[in-house]
Amino acid sequence: MTNYLLAGGGTAGHVNPLLALADAIKSNSEKHNVYALGTAEGLEKDLVPARGYQLLTVAKLPFPRKLNSYALKFPLKFQSAIKDCVEIIRKNEIDVVVGFGGYASAPAYLAAKKLGVPVVVHEANALPGWANKLGTKFAAAVGVAFANTPLRNAVHVGMPLRKEIELLSSNLDKSAARKYFDLNEDAVTLLVTGGSLGARRINDTIQSSRKVLSAAGIQVLHIVGGKSDLAETKEKDYVRINYCDRMDLAIAASNFAVSRAGASTVSEFASAGLPAAYVPYPVGNGEQKLNVIDLVRSGAAVVVADIDFTPAYVSETLVPLISNSKELAAMSKAAESAGISDGAHRLFALVQGVL
Repeated sequence: MTNYLLAGGGTAGHVNPLLALADAIKSNSEKHNVYALGTAEGLEKDLVPARGYQLLTVAKLPFPRKLNSYALKFPLKFQSAIKDCVEIIRKNEIDVVVGFGGYASAPAYLAAKKLGVPVVVHEANALPGWANKLGTKFAAAVGVAFANTPLRNAVHVGMPLRKEIELLSSNLDKSAARKYFDLNEDAVTLLVTGGSLGARRINDTIQSSRKVLSAAGIQVLHIVGGKSDLAETKEKDYVRINYCDRMDLAIAASNFAVSRAGASTVSEFASAGLPAAYVPYPVGNGEQKLNVIDLVRSGAAVVVADIDFTPAYVSETLVPLISNSKELAAMSKAAESAGISDGAHRLFALVQGVL
């Protein structure tokens, strides 16, 4: 029996790989104990208990970016979070700490270091966050989702994926998946998604391009996100929904995708052999553009800047690309070759290696 503490949270990009590893650990042996460490404010507060795992919490402490009253209080608050993590590790007799970044990871890393408990870091993005940069300075092992991630001594294990996504690499039933969404079983299908909150540029451009796509014989499964003003609708060659809780079926139903380039999305599409046009989020540190570098180089994807994703791009570039069956098949093969579907098991093997 081994006691694992999996630290991460805040966003789905941190929580989902954490849960995928937890499932891999439990599938190895039910005798293992898995504890998740996060905050009381992040998505983990709902997702972790729903999956059947115990969630332990620490204070949410964003790293200060400017000198203000919060920055002056941060050192003491951070030391208190480390102390809380030390108590958690001792109380639960933790054998190894695995961190995925996010607010909970940094104090967990330092607490483990203080107690001599081995640390394993997993970085989901090609551009590492500060917590994982800290953890890799003394980690026993480092796993990364993307080969171009600049972390020393990192092992390319891929992204730990949900079981239903993992299975797509060996069980892709497009016909059944299209039936689920009331789509034509025989038509070329374009999946469009901007993530759970949606992406206005992507949504508006696809909405303006519906006639062009329809004329080309391309049907669309459009996931607009929870903040969109566009109402759900089902038409002959166009299905629009706000949220999709069966992304495995959405991926299986599709021949091509248009999407933001979050680490989980990129990894899920590639593992299933789904080629895509990625429209990286234009705000922030630019990590999304870096997440797709290897896929673009392999021929599995194309990248278009947010400002350039227009109806003209759809009609002049996207439609000809999707309509070229040979090129589509080549891109799909390249995506499948570049993708990693067993990232959870690879990361688990890396963790086992430090025990």
